[in-house]
Amino acid sequence: MRLPFTLCAALCGITLLVCSCVERPPAPKPAAPIPQILSADIASEIERHIRESSAAQGGKFHLSHGDQTLSLRLVRIHMEYLAQLGLDRSFACVDLVNDDGKVYDVDFFLSGPPGNMTVTNTTVHKLNGRPYYTWEQTKDGGWTTVPADQSDDRLLGVITGTDAFEFIYRVTLPRLEHSARMWLPIPASDRFQTIHVNAMETPGPSRILTDRQYGNQILFLELEPHHSSQIVELRFDVKRNEKNVYTEAGTDPSEFVKPESKVPNDPQFKQIADEVLKGKTGDLVRARALYDHVIDRMSYMKFGEGFGKGDALYACDARTGNCSDFHAYFIALARAANIPARFAIGASIPSERNEGGIDGYHCWAEFYADGQWWPVDISEANKYSRLATYYFGRHPANRIELSRGRDLVVEPGPKSGPINFLAYPVLEVDGVPVRAEVLFGFFRKQAGIPVTKVTMSE
Repeated sequence: MRLPFTLCAALCGITLLVCSCVERPPAPKPAAPIPQILSADIASEIERHIRESSAAQGGKFHLSHGDQTLSLRLVRIHMEYLAQLGLDRSFACVDLVNDDGKVYDVDFFLSGPPGNMTVTNTTVHKLNGRPYYTWEQTKDGGWTTVPADQSDDRLLGVITGTDAFEFIYRVTLPRLEHSARMWLPIPASDRFQTIHVNAMETPGPSRILTDRQYGNQILFLELEPHHSSQIVELRFDVKRNEKNVYTEAGTDPSEFVKPESKVPNDPQFKQIADEVLKGKTGDLVRARALYDHVIDRMSYMKFGEGFGKGDALYACDARTGNCSDFHAYFIALARAANIPARFAIGASIPSERNEGGIDGYHCWAEFYADGQWWPVDISEANKYSRLATYYFGRHPANRIELSRGRDLVVEPGPKSGPINFLAYPVLEVDGVPVRAEVLFGFFRKQAGIPVTKVTMSE
């Protein structure tokens, strides 16, 4: 399918505009300020379409896919991919769950003005995070789909060598009825990333805390009701190197076989690890066997009661989850096999475009074998099987690490106790946890990275 069109983006506008009215995937949003990627009009229209279609079809949204008819329920709308493509033309990407529990990522194209949009095309893009196709931009500005098994590594999210970009972390505070406190991560420089703080815009008093075990820098804010709806914005210049196997002085690997609140020392992890590792010797061989086991056992799915907390027991039982669940399960098994393993979290920077929004946080793990730390990214390896070898011992350059470790303890700390992991802010209003709206964005700065391909990847 070929979708030709010409871009005519207003550089400082909120929504990307496209001159032609032909259906197409969304292109990157304009640069400064961070693109306002949440479009209430498009979200409202696609919700209405799914709701009305479901009501007319027995309570489920029916969609033909191959030789079957799916019976779907709405899980979430990918707000970062909503786009106005031209005059009265819009795009939405939506997660829906089928009766069998499988989650389908569906692309919708819409026509018409807000309040009177109609869906003109609907295509299944992914199944449980694995794409059937990606989008490729041609030299003449058109777009064409590429089967996932024919997409190159950059199209699947990998930049090797180095990458450089500005990373923007923006929080919109909710309505505050009482005094509040908030904790946010401040990324640190290390041998793989160099961080320069460009700006910190914060309401109310703030200071930098350091967690006791991992040394993470954490921004602590004290807020009052008059700070309601205000913006917290942090901007960082980042130069990142591809992460390979490395040694680290001054760290005792045995510290990373100890249990954590959501990665407990449970007998079932020992039982599973023993079965997987039967007859295998050497920690590197054993770790690879556990890595493959997690890929084979789990499905990437942002759906279900309890997903996304990095709960190893949940992941073991449900056999589904997001990146935090995948890596919690792997870490639990590795530790049960006496292989040190640890957790880090940040964001994966899109590889196929040079600016725009980012679909939330991403996390990964490392294990210790033969005197070295080995990076792994099992949830990405699960999505793209041909990259499974790459992600065993490497993390691409296009990412930023925001913090590392679990059960973070700071003073002052949340009343709810140690911080499970820190990517999104932890906000407590009068001691009660409350969610805040978070948006990640980026502008790539490194010369020589072509903007030739765009894909709507997780």
